[in-house]
Formats: sequence, structure tokens, C-alpha cells
Amino acid sequence: MTSTATRTLVTGGASDFRLRRAGSRKREQLISWAFLVPFLIAFVLFLAWPILHGIYLSFTDQSLTGAGGAFVGFANYAEALVDPVMWQSMWNTVWFTLLSTVPLVAVALLMAALVDRGLPGQWLWRLSFFMPYLLASTVISQIWVWIFNPQIGAANNILKFFGLEPIAWLQNSDTNMLSIVIATVWWTVGFNFLLYLAAMQNIPPQQYEAASLDGAGAWRQFWSITLPQLGPATVLILILQILASLKLFDQAYQMLGGVASDTTRSIVQYIYEAGFVNYRFGYSAAISYVFFALIVIIGVAQTLVTRRKKEQ
Repeated sequence: MTSTATRTLVTGGASDFRLRRAGSRKREQLISWAFLVPFLIAFVLFLAWPILHGIYLSFTDQSLTGAGGAFVGFANYAEALVDPVMWQSMWNTVWFTLLSTVPLVAVALLMAALVDRGLPGQWLWRLSFFMPYLLASTVISQIWVWIFNPQIGAANNILKFFGLEPIAWLQNSDTNMLSIVIATVWWTVGFNFLLYLAAMQNIPPQQYEAASLDGAGAWRQFWSITLPQLGPATVLILILQILASLKLFDQAYQMLGGVASDTTRSIVQYIYEAGFVNYRFGYSAAISYVFFALIVIIGVAQTLVTRRKKEQ
């Protein structure tokens, strides 16, 4: 009798434990979904739906005015592929990326090396190098519009000091893209500087001490110790910088007062003009997905090159 009652109590206790455990799992699942649902709603509303709707629009003749909307198949893509303005805008974007990426990496590396080697007043240097990155693009654009002013700008005053002729920086097709590159480098180099500085400060100081004991100077230490260990940081900076430069729009549009030129019109600006100036939403969507394909190709190429370097 006693053993039967004991088995009953044990069985009942195990059953209650399983019920409590199942209830605990359900509560955990409900809590998990409570945290996930807001993100899923935001993901669907602001990422998944716009992408799917944009793909749909690219196959229609939808207008900003609400007219059109008929399915036109690949007509927009066919037009984009033979559009000389689109390809010129694409080349301008790639050219800007090439011009800006090299100094944004090299200058950031130099700045980080100077601060890491122990310049006096490091906090002031860090603040000075990073401060422009915190400013809005409108502020940056206005600052450099004044600097490049043909009559009273600081850029031409420097040229006059060296006996050179003044330049209409933003009005001249030979220098307007260079002007945008200079402004962009000054504006965004601080972010790359911080990434490089963080990577340098993670290098064990014992390596530099051992190199000093072996007679290696500052340049040899930088070349043989610092640079090789900055490889991952450099890859990250290159990827982020290329993706950011391909999205050129704000500073170019603002510095030139919204006036598009054959030498500075970026692909993002052309997408904006097609959709919001010429009211061709469908064609604008098609151009944006052609541009997206270019970004994917560049991303895949970077991944393959990086993987090959790691294997070597």
C-alpha cells in the first residue's frame, strides 16, 4: 500500500513537473515572439515591402502623379541599358569612388599612426580629426562652398599666395568633382581614423619592445609590425568606404545647388531626377536595381579577392 502511494506521488510529481516545464517553454516562446514581432513588423514595412514594391514598379510605367501603372515588362531595363546619361552617371559614381577611397584610407592611416605614436595632447587630436564626421552634410556643403568661392574663398587665396591663378572650383567641369572629393575626404576621414586607431591600439606593445631591442627603428616597426596587423581593419575600411562612396548624393547635390552636370551627376542623383523631377517612378526603380546589381558585383568581387588573400 505504501509503495503504491509512493509511486502515485512520484508519478504525479513528474507529471506536474512536465506541465510546469511545458508552461515555462510556452512563456519563453511568447516572450521571444514579443521581442521579435516589433522587429519583424519594421523589417516587413521598411525593408521587405519597399524592395518587393520597387521590383514591381520597375516593370511598370508608374508616374509620380499617379498616372500609368501598366505592366511594361523589361522595357524600363532595356531603356536603362542604352541610356547614355545613366552610364555617364554610373561612371561619375565609380570615378568619385576611385578618387575618394585612396586618400580616405591613406590619410586615415597617417592620422592614426601620428596619434598612436604619442603626439602631445592626444585627446585634442582625436577630437579634431573626428569632429567633422559629426557634422551634417548640409553644414559640410556650406562650409566648402565658401572655401571654394571664386572671389573670397580660402582655396583661391592659397593659390594666390603661391602665385597661381584662381579657379572656379565648383563651376569648372575639370575641378568640380575634385572639389567634392576634397570636401568628402575632410568630412568622413575621421571615421576611418578611429577604426585604424582602435586596430593599432590592439597590437601588443611587447612586439614593438622586442623590435626595438633588435635595433628596428620607428619606420621598420611600422612597416614590419603595424601594417601587417592592420590587414583586417583595412579590408573593413575599404568595404565600408566603397559602399559609402557609391551612394554619393548629398554633398554633390548641395555643393552644386542641385544643378546636375555631366561630370558630377551621380547615379543616385539620376535616380532621384528620373523619379521626382521627370515623374517616372517605374524607370527610376529600374535604374536603382541596375545600380543594385553593380553593388552586388563589387561586393562579390571584394569577397573573392579577400578570401584569396587569406588563403595565400
